[in-house]
Amino acid sequence: MIRVENLTKSYGRHEAVRGLSFEVPKGQVCGFLGPNGAGKSTTLRMITGFLAPTTGSIAIGGIDALAQPIEARKQLGYMPEACPLYPEMRVAEYLKYRAELKGVPRSKIADRVKKSLEQAAVADVEHRIIGQLSKGYRQRVGLADALVADPPLLILDEPTAGLDPNQIRQVRTLIGELAKNKTVLLSTHILPEVEA
Repeated sequence: MIRVENLTKSYGRHEAVRGLSFEVPKGQVCGFLGPNGAGKSTTLRMITGFLAPTTGSIAIGGIDALAQPIEARKQLGYMPEACPLYPEMRVAEYLKYRAELKGVPRSKIADRVKKSLEQAAVADVEHRIIGQLSKGYRQRVGLADALVADPPLLILDEPTAGLDPNQIRQVRTLIGELAKNKTVLLSTHILPEVEA
């Protein structure tokens, strides 16, 4: 599902990522483990097309992500560590907006929003204003955003960062459920996250 070959990202003389190569087969959950500052988020931003690599290649679902970035991006749902949510919007309204931006056909938007609310366990707060939600709920709204277009690949950057132990268990359970039908690449600096 993902093939990364000799990926490098340089900022002047500093190499944030150097010569990274790996594959994530379809239907697998893969943990991307490393300490803070190791280049995990930079790598995920390159895979998702938000940051251009200095050198290397990226293929998503067999599509060259550098030559065909729009087609490659349609294959994935991305949840960054700090989800760029609109705090003044209501949850369902936000997901509808994001579905439209992601090109979900109008006839399917209501169903996709409903399904993503259920999958991310945020249906109970769909009418609440995002800025009034706890961090755990905001993280799950970010996960619903990643799911709303029903991509075959999920890329999750530190999905449990800043959550309390109960919220961490809930997010782990959600990821386990999603992994039954999707390929998942998640980054973390916490070894038990990968083992879970």
